[in-house]
Amino acid sequence: MPEAKVQPVANLKEYFKDALHAALVNQRLSVEGETEHYVVNLLTLFARSEALFDSAPEGPRLKPLVVLLSEAMEARTRDERNRGLQRLGDVSLFIGGFFAQGFARKLIDIDYHIAMGGRAYGTLAEALSGGVRAPRRGRALGLVFAELAEKFQVMVDALNELSESAYTHSDRDILRLYELWLKTGSRRSFRLLHRLGIEPVARGAAGAGPEAAMRPH
Repeated sequence: MPEAKVQPVANLKEYFKDALHAALVNQRLSVEGETEHYVVNLLTLFARSEALFDSAPEGPRLKPLVVLLSEAMEARTRDERNRGLQRLGDVSLFIGGFFAQGFARKLIDIDYHIAMGGRAYGTLAEALSGGVRAPRRGRALGLVFAELAEKFQVMVDALNELSESAYTHSDRDILRLYELWLKTGSRRSFRLLHRLGIEPVARGAAGAGPEAAMRPH
């Protein structure tokens, strides 16, 4: 993998705003302004490791998603439960968007993060959009989380593009990109495979393993 160039940034939030918008346009993904603003704030926040990682005696670490889900479901109050679901959705989106390549060496795959994060945002949206008696801010956030739940996978695609802007895909990535497309329907992975000269075909249609299910074009 070629060495990535370090790009100096004067204003991190403005950088993420411009970079995310460009990625959304390139992915042909339309989202509401409030949703885009939320993701920009999320990226800016998690750029600080202390905001992303939990402190532990052995050092900073990320809690497993199932632990975050359990903590949210066992929360004593509705507000604590909502915060727990938001944390689960946020972490899933960020990790799925910025560390997709790392999943090739792990047992838990990116589709797990997409499923967990999308469900967390969807449950949170329902909780915050509880009819006309819900606070206006809660209803507005509910709409943001509902859109993130609906478009979670394509938002991960956009963040993948943002994070890999300096990355050149090699032949070693072909199987991994195919797996991502097969598991998540990632349009970005499909286009990258085409760019690498591969036409992805659903495994069932090929009647064989991944190598047979990808045809050069």
